Amino acid sequence: MSEVLLEVKNLKKYFTSKTGFFGQPLEHVKAVDDVSFNIYKGETLGLVGESGCGKTTIGRMLVNLLHPTSGDIFFEGTHISELKKNDHKKFCRSIQIIFQDPYASLNPRMTIGDIIAEPIKINKLAKGEELEKMVLQLLDYVGLASYHRNRYPHEFSGGQRQRVGIARALAVHPELIVCDEPVSALDVSIQSQVLNLLKDLQDEFHLTYLFIAHGLNVIKHISDRVGVMYLGKLMEVADSDKLYADPKHPYTQALLSAIPIPDPMKKKERILLSGDVPSPINPPSGCRFHTRCIKCMEICKRQEPQLKEVEENHKVACHLY
Repeated sequence: MSEVLLEVKNLKKYFTSKTGFFGQPLEHVKAVDDVSFNIYKGETLGLVGESGCGKTTIGRMLVNLLHPTSGDIFFEGTHISELKKNDHKKFCRSIQIIFQDPYASLNPRMTIGDIIAEPIKINKLAKGEELEKMVLQLLDYVGLASYHRNRYPHEFSGGQRQRVGIARALAVHPELIVCDEPVSALDVSIQSQVLNLLKDLQDEFHLTYLFIAHGLNVIKHISDRVGVMYLGKLMEVADSDKLYADPKHPYTQALLSAIPIPDPMKKKERILLSGDVPSPINPPSGCRFHTRCIKCMEICKRQEPQLKEVEENHKVACHLY
């Protein structure tokens, strides 16, 4: 196994949804509730689950856009809260993010060249002719031409705007990039181009990815390991091939059964989940999935299962194992 680049321990993020007369919190949305995992150097860890399960919240905590309610984040063995000023600046450069909506994440009043140059200027990595050379080089890396640098975001397609977002993330030479559903807003034909671009850039610059997505087919294409989330919890973590070949958790099995097969002659048994996702304000006792699980047992309603290794490099939070 490669060296651990980032380690997350017992991470929680609660948002106050209701306050009292004097501003005291009365209700919390438990967006992320006690999540632990590692990301190894050079790998792509895929994070998948339904909307509202906490995937994006985790990604934003890793890049310091949100502060955890509790829990620990270690980068290269050092707790990020203990980093000194210069080390913290280096940490911020080392982890970048590609947002889901490329149009919303790009300043409409800035040219593409200025958008890409901004993080380079802020971090004082280059100036003058060297800065211009870096911008042109980054445009070339992501498949855009040099004349694009004088255009504005509204003059590009969605796929081109996402390429600009990727170039901006690469500008400060990061080690880890959080890809927050970078292809979900794009056409299917463009999705494959952006995914292949991300894989090529990973090989060329020895990058590490946390790839967040809804679609298990997208995750399969790019990930080395996959983590499945449900209602703020990790349900299963395994190598990509192992997870798709032999899913253990009933929730993972249901998600995989929903992937369409391109051959119309082949039939696939669907696992249909009953009911809706419970509220993160008042999650169910015991296993959070028990209200929709077809294999629910009495213990599932009372006791919360721990994420434990049931096979080599395969962890599951389920009382069946």
